[in-house]
Amino acid sequence: MWKWLHPYANPETTYHLSDRVIPWFGWLSGSLLTIGLVWALLFAPADYQQGDSFRIFYLHVPAASLSMGIYLGMAIAALCGMVWQLKLSDAAVAALAPVGAVFTAIALFTGAAWGKPMWGTWWVWDARLTSELVLLFLYLGVIAINNAFEDKQMAGKAASIIALVGVINLPIIKYSVEWWNTLHQGATVSKLGKPAMSLEMFWPFVVCFLGFAFFVATVTCIRFKTEILLRNSSRPWVKNLMLEQAK
Repeated sequence: MWKWLHPYANPETTYHLSDRVIPWFGWLSGSLLTIGLVWALLFAPADYQQGDSFRIFYLHVPAASLSMGIYLGMAIAALCGMVWQLKLSDAAVAALAPVGAVFTAIALFTGAAWGKPMWGTWWVWDARLTSELVLLFLYLGVIAINNAFEDKQMAGKAASIIALVGVINLPIIKYSVEWWNTLHQGATVSKLGKPAMSLEMFWPFVVCFLGFAFFVATVTCIRFKTEILLRNSSRPWVKNLMLEQAK
């Protein structure tokens, strides 16, 4: 059943697949973000309590959601590398970590900017905020480990262990507002239930979220290609590729 995946264990095949999908992901990301952000910032109604400051929601929530989604993807890649010894898994972990760190930092910064008018302070040691900060440290730890060893195989194994151990933080982030009494509001958008907002506000969010998701896919594929080249620089196909691009 999984035989169709076997060719993609080959770095050359996966490199060329990434190269083909990048333009499509980039086009989808640019189109959706343009539509979604214009819709959200100019045409979506203001919140009846928060006014226009509510509009930071369209950046903050996608960034926070994707920060967790990227980490989960990184952990799955790490697990595949440790169980099935897939060399490309280490490259995937290395490619995803900086992207996830940036989105986590965006989530923290926009959360602080949103919290200032709502809570009267930029930061509180709230369960949701603190666990999201821990997520940023986990990303930075994976990045640091990947750059601490000259041996990429050893670095990949160490980074994979950190990525897998850190998975325990994801349900803490997700359910912190339910497990503890926190300042952070509960889920506004639920996968299983009706969103706690009007559809006029909800649909711009969906478009923005998809736009940011395709942006993550675009940047990750670009970084993944680079990681593949770094790990296979002595292979004939990489040398031939460099010669073709130099012409």
